[in-house]
Amino acid sequence: MTSVPPLPDPASAAPDPRRDSLIDYPSQFPIKVMGLNADGFVHAVTLIARQFDPGFDATSVELRDSKAGKYLGVTITLTATSREQLDELYRTLSTHPMVKVVL
Repeated sequence: MTSVPPLPDPASAAPDPRRDSLIDYPSQFPIKVMGLNADGFVHAVTLIARQFDPGFDATSVELRDSKAGKYLGVTITLTATSREQLDELYRTLSTHPMVKVVL
C-alpha cells in the first residue's frame, strides 16, 4: 500500500502576493495627481514617475485644468510591476509639497 503525503496546511503556506491584488503585473496603470496649477508641477510628477518606471513615456501625460484654472490634474500611465512599487509611488507622490491629491 502506498501512502499519500498530506496536503499542506493553507494557513502555514507563504502568501502569494499575486492573489492579494486585482492587478495582473506587469500592466499599464494610470494614476491621477492633482495640485496647484504652478510652474514645475508637471515636471515634478514626471520625474517621480521615472523613478518608479525608467521606461515611463512623458508624451503619454494627460493634463486637465480645473474650471477656475487654479488646479491641474495630471494623469500618468506607467508600467506597474508590483504592489510594493505602486504603494511606494503613491507615498512618494502624496508627500511631495506640490501634490494635493493622488488617485
